[in-house]
Amino acid sequence: MTRTVGFIGLGAMGGPMAANLLRSGASVRAYDARPEAVRQLEGAVACGSVAEAAQGADVLVLMVATPQQIDAVLDAGGALAALPAGATVVMHSTVPPSYSTALGERIAASGRHFLDAPVSGGQVGAIEGKLTIMASGPAEAFAAAEPVLAGYSQKVYRLGDKPGAGSTVKMINQHLAGVHIVAAVEAIALAARCGVDPALVFDVISHSAGRSWMFENRVPHVLKRDFTPLSAVDIQKQGWRKSAKKLYESLFAAANANLGLTFDELIVVPDGPL
Repeated sequence: MTRTVGFIGLGAMGGPMAANLLRSGASVRAYDARPEAVRQLEGAVACGSVAEAAQGADVLVLMVATPQQIDAVLDAGGALAALPAGATVVMHSTVPPSYSTALGERIAASGRHFLDAPVSGGQVGAIEGKLTIMASGPAEAFAAAEPVLAGYSQKVYRLGDKPGAGSTVKMINQHLAGVHIVAAVEAIALAARCGVDPALVFDVISHSAGRSWMFENRVPHVLKRDFTPLSAVDIQKQGWRKSAKKLYESLFAAANANLGLTFDELIVVPDGPL
């Protein structure tokens, strides 16, 4: 690969992703709010600002946590203005689909391309270069991003030509992942309370229809009494809130589609903002 890639966000997943990009032959211009993270990325061009990382890049990869951080990078930090015309922004963050759609419109208006491309696979997937990417955006964005994504992914799903679809699928994935984590640990707790050996229950369920990836991945840690955090609660909470908000929006639409139902007849909304 000969592309120049600006890479912003070198955390638990971003660092290994950028390292895999370097191994694939890309020229990486790296920035992180923690200078030590940039120094640890051997072979990258260490940049002192997000705008510097974007300068001369064919593709700008964003691996930051929130919409607020994305806006700070692109706008206040000057990365979008510094990015060459015709270049592509690839966003791997977990954000609301509506935000992805609006961001895509804004980036297109600036003369650049945008790929809505959330990832799944965690730190292990990032280290091994085996992430799953749920992507949507115009053909030009896919064409520019594909060689980059190949550097750290095992599977790239093309979900449409408009930003927002990728974030919608990630929202669904986060919803299921959270449900499976909770169900897995409650199942093992139930086994213990009922006097059944949790280790034997784990073995049985791992070879039965009730198993899930989260069950097989998380329960061994519980059995070893290893409670090292493997999922960020704040990110999971964001996923659940996005799922709930999307559900409410869909139900509102159904109530307004001449079905003869009011929203209150469809669902009881909990107190407090979504």
